[in-house]
Amino acid sequence: MTLLDLGPGLVAVLAGIFGLLIGSFLNVVIYRVPKMMERQWAEECSELGGISLAQAEKFNLLTPRSRCSSCGHLIRWYENIPVFSYLFLRGKCSACATPYGVRYPLVEVVTGGLFFFCAWRWGATPTALIWCGFSAALLALAVIDWDTTLLPDDITLPLLWGGLIAAALQWNPAVDLPTALWGVVAGYLSLWGVYWAFKLATGKEGMGYGDFKLFAALGAWFGWPALVPMILMASVIGAIIGIAMKFFGGLREGGYVPFGPFLAGAGFTAMIFGPQSILKFAGL
Repeated sequence: MTLLDLGPGLVAVLAGIFGLLIGSFLNVVIYRVPKMMERQWAEECSELGGISLAQAEKFNLLTPRSRCSSCGHLIRWYENIPVFSYLFLRGKCSACATPYGVRYPLVEVVTGGLFFFCAWRWGATPTALIWCGFSAALLALAVIDWDTTLLPDDITLPLLWGGLIAAALQWNPAVDLPTALWGVVAGYLSLWGVYWAFKLATGKEGMGYGDFKLFAALGAWFGWPALVPMILMASVIGAIIGIAMKFFGGLREGGYVPFGPFLAGAGFTAMIFGPQSILKFAGL
């Protein structure tokens, strides 16, 4: 028996369970990738300055084992079961009772829900698989950017190339390769142009280069015609939330609001409802 022999509902459920596991790994990615980048920058700066840094503990997505940031308690396998372990432990470390935060199970649940949707909509097909990968990468980027205002190349660039490869292999039937390729060009250059116009007018940087790459990646997945509704949605919602955060004193130091999460939100909306649904919602 293969996945093709299973009913669509069961395939979607299995995909959702797999998504919970991927969501648990995304929590590791979200936490560790920015720290890995910081370590790399520190090493590069020390090399340029002729300074030798002390050998630090090996740190990547697999090493060291996950542990409590408060007491150092190593997380056992049965304490790392998606959602269930959080509920069983009541959201606290089993050793020191420090709260873990609700975002860990939330990322797992959202990832599981996105995987369920992809399998339910596209079935046991390569199309469902690539959109599951798109969802995982986009969710990780949104949370990392919200936490750190960073959009790592290690995620944005594979997301961009994945969109082009999916179009070339016709695994994304809604977008052909020329449309995806011009989506990359238009996505990058449009925000690049806005960046330089704003910088020349104000002397300040309004966004980072990671935003250009993320928008280019969305262009690869949805094609150049989808860029206008997605940037419209991201800009409006970003402005509303930014004003609300400023009104309630929630802005971080420097008054920055990362743009990546709003681009990601537009990407998820386009995946679930279609890019044109954004224009219809806006009455355009």
